[in-house]
Amino acid sequence: MTIEVKNIHKRFGEFTALNNVSLDFPNGELTALLGPSGCGKTTLLRIIAGLEHPDSGQVLLDAEDASQRHVRERQVGFVFQHYALFKHMTVFENVAFGLRVKPRAQRPSEAQIRDKVKQLLELVQLDWLADRYPPQLSGGQRQRIALARALAVEPRVLLLDEPFGALDAKVRKELRRWLRRLHDELHVTSIFVTHDQEEALEVADQVVLMNKGQVEQIGTPDQVYNHPASPFVYSFLGNVNMFHGRVQDGVLASGDASFAVPGQAGNAGKGTAYVRPHDLEIERYTPGAEGIVVKLLRGHAIGPLAQLELERADTGELIEAVLGNERYSALQLREGETLVVRPKRLQVFVDAGVAI
Repeated sequence: MTIEVKNIHKRFGEFTALNNVSLDFPNGELTALLGPSGCGKTTLLRIIAGLEHPDSGQVLLDAEDASQRHVRERQVGFVFQHYALFKHMTVFENVAFGLRVKPRAQRPSEAQIRDKVKQLLELVQLDWLADRYPPQLSGGQRQRIALARALAVEPRVLLLDEPFGALDAKVRKELRRWLRRLHDELHVTSIFVTHDQEEALEVADQVVLMNKGQVEQIGTPDQVYNHPASPFVYSFLGNVNMFHGRVQDGVLASGDASFAVPGQAGNAGKGTAYVRPHDLEIERYTPGAEGIVVKLLRGHAIGPLAQLELERADTGELIEAVLGNERYSALQLREGETLVVRPKRLQVFVDAGVAI
């Protein structure tokens, strides 16, 4: 099923949750709605499900206006962050619930329900827990049961609201890989809400970055990470260093350093260069060396990477850098040492967010 939302507006009192949001969700793809708390992503998900109604705008399911359809008529499966399982029911009965409450004319036979539930529990690899109760399960197991229950009614759309938000980091990582494999098997059009950028970039086919009720950027994980459309996107997706200065004749002057900005001859204005920590080259300072002169405040290796905390000599601003552990060991850097850093790759925005 394709999903399209057109010009969605939603306010809660004086707060604007969604401001003229229009999006397409392709058939069979897994889309992440990504952004900070309060940006409108859960509100949009609930509007698609029919759990909230927009003040204006349309929700189209397979090109048909579903704005006035009841949630039961939209054929969506919804998975909540906190599972919402029935504690007094076994795992089997939780998964069977959606089938048992169907209208009599649409309700499968008892034998069909048993077969369907068995099939779904095998799909989520928890058929051996059919007779257990939710309090007897781990958080990861409960979330998989919640997903099986959502799939039992054969939804045309699967909606997940921070499905792994209540789990610890290791379980989250395992489950998101499992969700990606499951989606590749089922190909149900799916939308999941998250504020975890690593989760979105690892799992989704398409990422929608939201901020303050509006869409900042839409694209594949590679597009939004490597080609951010705005300072917000650059800052939200991973750590970043910002070098403030002024752009003049294709050069950004920042403190005592300057950086070439190709293709901008003739343009002028305040600008900020955004550089990720792993896109910085580091070497010992020698007189006349090009780059930003810094002092090493702290360096420590974690697994294959070393993280460096640096202080600019000209402005006193802090810079974060990441090196491969082998390179870090070979340099034999000492705290307090003077170094030079040079961006291997940067992106400059001028005048409140115009990319150059």
